[in-house]
Amino acid sequence: MSSVKTLNANAEVMNRAAALFMNINAAKGLMDVMRSNYGPKGTIKMLVSGAGDIKLTKDGNVLLREMQIQNPTAVMIARAAVAQDDITGDGTSSIVLLIGELMKQAERYLSEGTHPRVLVEGFEVARKAALEFLDTFKQPLPTPPAAPASEPSSSSSEPASAPPVDREVLRCLARTSLRTKLAEGLAEQLTDIVTDAVLTVRRPGEPIDLFMVEIMHMRHKLDSDTRLVRGLVLDHGSRHPDMPKRLDKCHILSCNISLEYEKSEVNAGFFYSSAEQREKLVAAERAYTDERVRKVIELKKQVCGEDQGFVVINQKGIDPISLDMLAKEGIIALRRAKKRNMERIQLACGGFSINSVEELCPECLGYADEVYEHVLGEDKYTFVEGVRHPHSCTILIKGPSDHVIAQIKDAVRDGLRAVKNGIDDGAVIPGGGAFEVAAAHHLRTVTRKTVSGRAKLGLDAFAEALTGLAKALAENSGHDPQEALLALQEEHERGNVVGFDVGTGEPMDPSTAGVYDNYIVKRQILQSAPVLAGQLLLVDEVMRAGINMRKQ
Repeated sequence: MSSVKTLNANAEVMNRAAALFMNINAAKGLMDVMRSNYGPKGTIKMLVSGAGDIKLTKDGNVLLREMQIQNPTAVMIARAAVAQDDITGDGTSSIVLLIGELMKQAERYLSEGTHPRVLVEGFEVARKAALEFLDTFKQPLPTPPAAPASEPSSSSSEPASAPPVDREVLRCLARTSLRTKLAEGLAEQLTDIVTDAVLTVRRPGEPIDLFMVEIMHMRHKLDSDTRLVRGLVLDHGSRHPDMPKRLDKCHILSCNISLEYEKSEVNAGFFYSSAEQREKLVAAERAYTDERVRKVIELKKQVCGEDQGFVVINQKGIDPISLDMLAKEGIIALRRAKKRNMERIQLACGGFSINSVEELCPECLGYADEVYEHVLGEDKYTFVEGVRHPHSCTILIKGPSDHVIAQIKDAVRDGLRAVKNGIDDGAVIPGGGAFEVAAAHHLRTVTRKTVSGRAKLGLDAFAEALTGLAKALAENSGHDPQEALLALQEEHERGNVVGFDVGTGEPMDPSTAGVYDNYIVKRQILQSAPVLAGQLLLVDEVMRAGINMRKQ
């Protein structure tokens, strides 16, 4: 320590005890902040920004991203947790809790004079053992019984080649994820929405692309009006008052053609000697654009029967005269559509996008059962529903205020990831603290026998830290954590897989209750938490002796 002082008289140095104390306290402090919102019965945090904006959240990821953290150790843990969210989409609170618990357990042994390196070795052994145990503990996704032929499947005949997945288990995954972030009734409703959205965009032999699920929000009605639209919601409407507001059995033309009068690039002048001549010149100028619009109208007449509609969705502009011509034919025309929506339209409705009028043909048209416009104050929304092969869909979030919408948005993102992870892993982990209790038991009874010497201390600390997660679940639901943990351990010793029922406070079977966690999330937590905790324990000096560029 004095050696650093010799080199730099201004350096601030913490010696070994103080450095460890700072790291442990930072980890415990962050854990205490996150602990109370862990699990379905957790509480909500209110974040107030410097400008006085309020954000209500229960999502650990949002909390860590938005919270200003000063302590460098806590920042490091928060970054690990945010990385956890980027990789798996969930488990931010759990990873912070596990790191905090590991540091808390380590503190007990350190105060008795154990060397940190010994504990870290024990952590490493325990981590490998826990990961191996996780692979034996996971349950494969059950495949559903073959559906009877009479029952039409919810998606159309095309994506039938995707291997079937038991929707009920995926619903349980989504529900477990959503319940930790939203009120129970709302979580229940969003469960189906999220599960169906992922199953809709799932294609055989391709990775699931969650970007194909668009999340739209409208400040309108109640949060319980949130729904899944098997199709698209465009956030703009037609620009002509006489256009129909609703059409059924629609042919949909997606195009990237300019339907507006273009001024010539060259500076040209109109010279005429009579009004008739001027009219002719104007008409000749318009004729080019009008011809294009007529070709679109001809295609409409060719394909549409009596009760069929026709919709044009264009990436470029459509001028008022062209809109007028289309409106007279009863065509809904939308201009300046976003490029990503154009891609979604083709995936949802079929057909393909055309770039010139020469390509117009019946084959390029998509189809939707209904297209209608919804007006909210200044904003217009166009719904395209009832599409043939939905490979893209929209989750339409409604809520009375921006707080509610933001909360639902964050939760839906996590719910989608949970279902996707479930399909990708092909396995689930029984939830409700079942894995933590089982892994701790396994470490104490099986792994401990294979380890000799002082590394056992680190192993014990790891096992104890795992049970801390189950305790937090019990504590947040208003039950006695010690009693709950003992009941779980006793049940487990009888050979049952048990989780904690937050409602009754009794042990329950997670599979019958439908409480499942993601395999990849648990795996990621077990891989990164002990490593980070170990690194923090091995810090024996904290020096503020870096070069400061501002001071000359």
